[in-house]
Amino acid sequence: MEKQKPITVSARLIAKKSLTPDVVEFTFRSEPSFSFQPGQFISIVIPGAGPGGRDLRRAYSIASSPELALDGQPAFELCVKLVEGGPGTTYLNSLKPGEAMTGMTPFGDFVYKPKAGRHAIFISTGTGLAPFRSMVLSRIYAEHPPASTRILFGARAESDLLYTTEIVKALGTGNLVQALSRAQADWCGFKGRVTDWLRENEGQIDWANTEFYLCGNGAMIDEAKQILAGKGVEKTSIHQEVYYKPKPGETHAN
Repeated sequence: MEKQKPITVSARLIAKKSLTPDVVEFTFRSEPSFSFQPGQFISIVIPGAGPGGRDLRRAYSIASSPELALDGQPAFELCVKLVEGGPGTTYLNSLKPGEAMTGMTPFGDFVYKPKAGRHAIFISTGTGLAPFRSMVLSRIYAEHPPASTRILFGARAESDLLYTTEIVKALGTGNLVQALSRAQADWCGFKGRVTDWLRENEGQIDWANTEFYLCGNGAMIDEAKQILAGKGVEKTSIHQEVYYKPKPGETHAN
């Protein structure tokens, strides 16, 4: 698929919905409309939030499939963690339905790349699930699915889980692994981090014939890559998008 060159769009907010206590889904329509590959992102303009009153730009992965439409009109969704004092999230959360923002899109090489006969494992923490949702709901995924798919999603608590019903519906029961690092005693899923799951379930993975997509916390990505390297996974089979790079000595909560 040929990439569309980034264009400037005016995106009008249609709706916003709380998904967890600190994650919000924003639904927009843009003028003009644009095409993108699942996994790409939009760079939004935050007016006057930079030094000296200059505009800032912040990047957010598009969480919806390229085919999303509302009332027959193209639309897109963002899945955003609200960060106290964060200029991007503060600006987005201040928008009211009907108000518009300016952005440039699409950007990014972290896209779904069909490879016949190979498996796919998508590993994410937090809102790093957003591009994977875009991928598995897309037409290109439906027309060129992997030999098998598994999503590993890491969060701290059950209240932080995202898009469970939707992903299970898309992939089928058993292909979504939710790993909670601070699970309650009655949690029936995996207790620990996504990297713990990789170590404890290595026999379930065809390491040589799988494409690995990693998105979210940079510490998780670094640890996962160490595990993959130890299993002989080729670098060309590892695709990554780092959302947050931890400070020295900091580990990932999941």
